[in-house]
Amino acid sequence: MPELLVIDQLTAGYGEATVLTRVSLSIAEGQSLALLGRNGMGKTTLVNSIVGVTRYFSGAIRLDGRDITRLRADQRAHAGVGWVPQERNIFKSLTVEENLTAVAQPGPWTSDKVFAMFPRLGERRRNLGNQLSGGEQQMLAVGRALILNPRIILLDEPLEGLAPIIVEELLAALRRIIREEGLSAILVEQNAKKILGVTDRAAIIERGAIVHQADSAALAADRATLEKYLGVADSDRLRRGKTKSSS
Repeated sequence: MPELLVIDQLTAGYGEATVLTRVSLSIAEGQSLALLGRNGMGKTTLVNSIVGVTRYFSGAIRLDGRDITRLRADQRAHAGVGWVPQERNIFKSLTVEENLTAVAQPGPWTSDKVFAMFPRLGERRRNLGNQLSGGEQQMLAVGRALILNPRIILLDEPLEGLAPIIVEELLAALRRIIREEGLSAILVEQNAKKILGVTDRAAIIERGAIVHQADSAALAADRATLEKYLGVADSDRLRRGKTKSSS
């Protein structure tokens, strides 16, 4: 598959602080990547750097062969970078439908297609953004990114703080977006097990550098690597210990 997004030796951060150091990563057309790592290791900074809201020091970012390194965030969005930030950034004073139509770009993703994917939003299309639950606001944030008809979508902690039933709905939607629709995606997530079953590949970032890359299925089975970089196995053992002690 041809490469869609190429990050080449990128160094970036905020103000005078360098967070990412010579990061290189590529994503093929139609491919999805789980971006994993502990808190404060640079996951969000890497996504923000692709979007264009960090300070650039060196390196390059190319989208479908076009150098977008010096483009403003709005220009990158028009070039095909879709973004669902942790803050969601929906228009809370607009209705659900207005949130979508205000940013829509021509392409296969329309309001009706978003409502078909998220029936909750269709039922609440006339509700204001501030009348939605947290999970519904997250669905709307995803819908707003999709209706831009991007080449690649970046989702920063899309499952954080949501009720289990909403997490399952969003995971099902992400599988459809990635598997059935074939949209390239980067998903930032703390919980590796939730997201590795959705993505094709995975990369682990630590202290601003990519330290491990693998197929998602291979990483999901690699307990040593998960424990080393994410503490996943330790967490599993701790939970099992608590369960035994309380039984």
